[in-house]
Amino acid sequence: MNNKVHVKTGDTVVVINGKNRGKQGKVMQVSPKEGKVIVEGVNMVTKHVKPKQMGEPGGLIKAESALYADKVQLVCPKCGKATRVGHEGKGKDKKRVCKKCGAQFE
Repeated sequence: MNNKVHVKTGDTVVVINGKNRGKQGKVMQVSPKEGKVIVEGVNMVTKHVKPKQMGEPGGLIKAESALYADKVQLVCPKCGKATRVGHEGKGKDKKRVCKKCGAQFE
């Protein structure tokens, strides 16, 4: 099975379908084995947390949940649009490029 994901930690992405469609955020974590990503401020869930030590408060906290990597698309830093990723070069010179305007990522 192919465990490659088209986004990296720190990339700006936009959600292309689901309840969070259209939201943008920065990728905080990538899990290639599961094919999922965690995006900052997207797919928020409420977690019930127990107090770990005496005096520490428990309760409800909001946290980001993982979503499938194929539901997000990279945002080009130059044109600002959601785009697919192309590749130029070979070996160590391989770079990710925007399919719409040709700008390089990073």
